[in-house]
Amino acid sequence: MKKKLLCLFFSIAVLQASDTVIVSEDNTALTMEEALNILHTQNLEIKAAEYDERVAKEDVKTASGNNWGKLDFIQDVANSDDAGNVFGFKLTSREANFGDFGAKEFMTNFGLCQQGNAQACNNMYNKPPEDLNYPDSRTFFQSKLKYEVPLFTGFKLSSYTNIMKSMAKMKKLEKEKLILEKEYQLKKSFYDMALLQSSIDHMHTIHNNIETLENMTQEMLKIGYAKKVDLLEVEAKKANVERLINQMEANKQLLYHFISFLLNKKVTKIETPKNEIAMPTITDETILANNVDIQRAQTGLEIRKNMIAASEADLYYPMVGAFAELATADDTFLGDANDHKAYTVGARLTWNIFNGGIDKAKVEKAKIEKLKTAAQVELAKKGIALKVAKIRTEITSLDGEIESLEKELALADRIYQNYEARYKENLASMSDVIIKQSQQIQKVLQLLQAKNKRTERIFALIKLANGEK
Repeated sequence: MKKKLLCLFFSIAVLQASDTVIVSEDNTALTMEEALNILHTQNLEIKAAEYDERVAKEDVKTASGNNWGKLDFIQDVANSDDAGNVFGFKLTSREANFGDFGAKEFMTNFGLCQQGNAQACNNMYNKPPEDLNYPDSRTFFQSKLKYEVPLFTGFKLSSYTNIMKSMAKMKKLEKEKLILEKEYQLKKSFYDMALLQSSIDHMHTIHNNIETLENMTQEMLKIGYAKKVDLLEVEAKKANVERLINQMEANKQLLYHFISFLLNKKVTKIETPKNEIAMPTITDETILANNVDIQRAQTGLEIRKNMIAASEADLYYPMVGAFAELATADDTFLGDANDHKAYTVGARLTWNIFNGGIDKAKVEKAKIEKLKTAAQVELAKKGIALKVAKIRTEITSLDGEIESLEKELALADRIYQNYEARYKENLASMSDVIIKQSQQIQKVLQLLQAKNKRTERIFALIKLANGEK
C-alpha cells in the first residue's frame, strides 16, 4: 500500500520537465504574480501565438484591400522591325503618317502612270509598298497607369472580409486559450511546490522523531531494555524516510526545471503560496458565457454563415468591374509625353448562366456545414456544462476527503506518540512503533495527494471560466 501511495504521489507532484532556456539567473524568490507577468511576455509558445494573431490581422487587411481595386504602373520597352509592330508602335505614339503606307512609292508610280507607263499604273495598286512591309527597326517606350476596381461582386468581397475578421478573432481566442493553459500550468506548479515543501517539512519532523527514537533505543539497548533488532528496525525506518525526502527534493528540482521552461528563464527559487487556494465563486452561467472553447465554436459558426453568402454570390449575382488607363508612348522614354498621351475607360459585367449546377452544390454544402457547426456549438456548451458539474462534484468530494484525512493524520500522530511512550515503558514492541509510524507517513502522503488533486481541480474550473474569479 505504501509503495502504491508513493508512486501515485510521484505522478501527481512531478510535472514533465523540458530543456530549460536560460536567459538570466536570479537568486531572489520569484512570486507567482511576477512569474505570471514574465509568462505573458517571455513564454515562447505565447509569442508564437501572438505572431499567428498578427498574421491573421494582416489577412483581414488583405481581404478588405480588394474592395479598393489596384493601381499599376506598367512600363514597356521593345525594339522590333516587324511591320505590324513598327506600324503599331507609331500609331500608339500618334506618329503614323501616310508615308508609312507607301505614299511616296504610290505618288512616284502615279506620276509615271500619267506619263503612260502601264507597269507603273499596275504597281500603284498591286505592288506591296516597301516602306510599309520592310520598315526600319523602331524602339518603343510605353508608360501606362492602369486602375481596376470591382464595383459589385454579389457581396463576395464583404463576405470574405468578414471571414478573415472571424479567423483573426479565432486566432485571438486560440492565443487566449494557450495563455490560460500556461497560467494553469504555472499556478499549479507553484501550489505543487508548496504542497511538496509541506510534505518535506512533515518528513523532516518524522525524521527528527525517528532520530529521537533511535537515540532512546540505543540508551535502552545499553541497559538491556531493548534488543539489537529494535535498533535495526529504527535505522531501517530512518533510511526509508531519508529516501523519501531525497525523492521529494529531486521532484522540487524537476518543478523548477518546468517553471524555467514556462518562463523561458532560469528559476532557482520561488515564493510558494502561503494559503490553500479558495474555491472560486463562479456561476455556471458566467463560465458558459466566457468559456474560450464556446466562443471559438460560435466564431466558427459566424465563418460558416459568411461562407454561405460567399457561395451565393456566384449563384445569384453578376460581377461588375471597371477600369481606367492613362498611357503615353514614344520611341524614347516619356518623349513628347503630353502630345502622345491616351486614355481608356471601361466596365465589364460577368454573369454565369450555367455551370452544371456546381454553384448550387457549393451553396448547399455551405448550408450543411453551417448546420453541422451549429450542432457543434450546442455540443460545446453541453460538454463544458458537464465538465463544470463534474469538477464541482469532485471538489466537494475532495473537501470532505481532506477534512477526514486531516483528522486521521492527527489521530495517527497521537497514536504514534502513544506507542512511542508505551515502548519506553516496555509495553509495546519496536515493530508496533514502526507500524504506527508507517501509518503516520501514509496519512501524510494521502493528505498531500488529496490537497494536490483539489488544487488541480480548482485551477481546472478557473481555466474553464477564462481565469475569472
